Amino acid sequence: MLYAFLYALHTTYSGFNVFRYITFRTLLAGLLALSVSFILGPWLIARLTALKAGQPIRSDGPAAHLSKAGTPTMGGTLILFSLTLATILLADLTNPYIWLVLGVTIGFGLIGFLDDYRKLSRQDSVGLRGKYKLLAQGAIALAAALWLFAQPGFDTTLTIPFFKDLRPVLGWWYIPFAALVVVGASNAVNLTDGLDGLAIGPVMIAGVTYAIFTYVSGHSGMAEYLQVPYVAGSGEVAIFCGALAAAGLGFLWFNAYPAQMFMGDVGSLSLGAALGIVALISKQEVVLAIVGGVFVIEAASVIFQVSSYKLRRKRIFRMAPLHHHFELLGWPEPLIIVRFWIVSIICALAALSTLKLR
Repeated sequence: MLYAFLYALHTTYSGFNVFRYITFRTLLAGLLALSVSFILGPWLIARLTALKAGQPIRSDGPAAHLSKAGTPTMGGTLILFSLTLATILLADLTNPYIWLVLGVTIGFGLIGFLDDYRKLSRQDSVGLRGKYKLLAQGAIALAAALWLFAQPGFDTTLTIPFFKDLRPVLGWWYIPFAALVVVGASNAVNLTDGLDGLAIGPVMIAGVTYAIFTYVSGHSGMAEYLQVPYVAGSGEVAIFCGALAAAGLGFLWFNAYPAQMFMGDVGSLSLGAALGIVALISKQEVVLAIVGGVFVIEAASVIFQVSSYKLRRKRIFRMAPLHHHFELLGWPEPLIIVRFWIVSIICALAALSTLKLR
């Protein structure tokens, strides 16, 4: 929108030619998303407080969390608004991938919004029934997977990190695989969102990482040199990724320990889905398991805990997800958060190394 207007002026004022560069618009989108978050954050906190939109705390969670009851939730709406506004203003809206990432992100955000609203209206931590939430997520993810599969020349070959010659072709199986990536990423981020700033840190790191991946995959020269799949038009998605990371940074200003507001499911479900669909577009689906290593570990801890208890009537961890286990071991909350961020940075660097180590 704004990009189309400003770039059109380059024929009269040569300085506006800078808007043709994805890197410039990515940085500008980040600054815009960050500014909007800073400006609207205090207003949103005051509004949520006035509406008594306080987070219900699970009674079976760590006792230390009971003091957080009443902290405004649904702060993820700040991220979604900032991210969407910056993307619409500075991305090329004739690029279909932009509408795909926005559609999936906002769609999952609506599911999260309904889940949060149900929790607030009933003043409990249950929300939407799991099967209905999963069905809605699956429907959106499946629609996105079908759209990708239907694109002319779309490659269903998987790129396996560190193995240049291992490239399985999924064919029609790519559709359920792609849907699983989006739904899995969404719920993994949701499970990680349990401490102040814990989830948004790795989300920002993953956003920056995929800004690089999408830019490389959309640049024919770089893609050929680095021997990664070239996806025409995917570079524009870097603008979305830059805005996502910066909107998350703006939210973190208010979500850092002790949090002034929580993101809620409206934030965690949508951000996870955003990472999933971006991974699919850039043809770096498997790498998402490395980039989002913290999310994978958190989700796996829940799966192992539940499976172990059902099969052996014994728990592996004191409490799942994993961050609660460390809480019950006596680790201070800020210590857990920062160490998880450090692990996330290490995972991102390992993922970026796959661009050269093939």
